[in-house]
Amino acid sequence: MKIKDIIKGDVIVVEPDITLKEAVQIMSKNKIGSLVVIKERQVVGIITERDILKNINSLNNKISSVMTKNIIFINSDSYVENAAILMAKNKIKRLLVVDKDALFGIITATDILANSDKINDDFYFF
Repeated sequence: MKIKDIIKGDVIVVEPDITLKEAVQIMSKNKIGSLVVIKERQVVGIITERDILKNINSLNNKISSVMTKNIIFINSDSYVENAAILMAKNKIKRLLVVDKDALFGIITATDILANSDKINDDFYFF
């Protein structure tokens, strides 16, 4: 099964100069756990609930000060199994998905687990 078959293409993006408090409000309003950070139409980071919790006493700081900057991408035509392996190898729970060099979505560990019954029988989660 390919990644593009299980994820939605909706991604909420923000600029790096918003505060952690503003990020919390956006995530809460949209019921999501992360935001993609862009600057001049380029992905420069991702901010997650965990990043915010680690900095809960600094909610007025800019997200650029705590966001993850080393982003790992995967192509929407890649297999879900490859995404799971990449997540496990890098100890992450989210991967940004690109399609034709443009941001397409985010695949999460939850997405993979929710679709595990549809994934090839010869792939084992570890």
